[in-house]
Amino acid sequence: MTVPRRHDPQSRGFASDNYAGVHPEILAALAVANGGHQVSYGEDAYTEHLQEVFRGHFGEQATAYPVFNGTGANVVGLQAMTERWESVICAETAHINVDECGAPEKVAGLKLLTLPAPDGKLTPELIARHAWGWGDEHRAQPRVVSIAQTTELGTCYTPEQIAAICELAHGHGMKVHVDGARLANAAATLGLPLRAFTTEAGVDVLSFGGTKNGMLLGEAVVVLNPDAVRGMLFLRKAAMQLASKMRFVSVQFEALLGGDLWLRNAAHANAMARRLADAVRGLAGVQITQQVESNAVFVILPRDATARLQKRFRFYTWNEQTGEARWMAAFDTTEADIDAFAAAVAQELREG
Repeated sequence: MTVPRRHDPQSRGFASDNYAGVHPEILAALAVANGGHQVSYGEDAYTEHLQEVFRGHFGEQATAYPVFNGTGANVVGLQAMTERWESVICAETAHINVDECGAPEKVAGLKLLTLPAPDGKLTPELIARHAWGWGDEHRAQPRVVSIAQTTELGTCYTPEQIAAICELAHGHGMKVHVDGARLANAAATLGLPLRAFTTEAGVDVLSFGGTKNGMLLGEAVVVLNPDAVRGMLFLRKAAMQLASKMRFVSVQFEALLGGDLWLRNAAHANAMARRLADAVRGLAGVQITQQVESNAVFVILPRDATARLQKRFRFYTWNEQTGEARWMAAFDTTEADIDAFAAAVAQELREG
């Protein structure tokens, strides 16, 4: 049967880059991988080749483990880096702390030690507040520092900042994990290859995001330091993140990372966020609260203007106490989309 279209393909929202569809080049890759039989659970030709693709970006020591989603990638990666009595240091705003329904603690069995980070970024000085107590049986033992690149507030670490975190962590026998749901956006902002602020900075394990950058589904745990993990194959299966038809996840990553699609998509989304910030920055009543260093704009508007605007365009109120909202651009956001939204913001502010 032919399935009827149940949505308006011209509609646009600014709530999440997950709202976007699938990039046509990735849809085409899925068609290439379809047909015939391939061995299941990752023993297919596409997943085998995927290791070469990831090593091209992260170095010869890198091993990628495709999973279904970002929470799964973070949970499996952190679980492989820790024992049951150990803890993970992260920002209070980290996705693993705020947006994963407690999965790192419930499923991975670890303790999160959070730190205030108004711009979303940890520093060696902040990490030092929790980097103590080893050997004390009453304290969850600090073992991993987890940062997000870009952060949950859209800000971007420099390679030097990440290297400083890695130096502190490794000096205390800890490991470093990166939640890279938007790692491609960071590379576009920095103008650097992916390895420059991961492998070369000393990162041990990262989650690499695909869904927010044009894929249908799928993320990957990328192990950069094999000595930092144990049991990845078994933990992925036990966490229900092992895809039977893995070729359809892997071929998407090949389409994304085999050429420059990952960078084109991320750079475009970043540019649309900057366009939006520039369009509203001079409007009375608008306060942009974070540096626009990825595809996110964080802003405070009068609450009545926000309420009216949300009836016209979907976006999230990020902080109910302050009224701070988050606007996200995606790989398929157009200049016309941005201009229409910015005009609506101006209109609601005037009417307010």
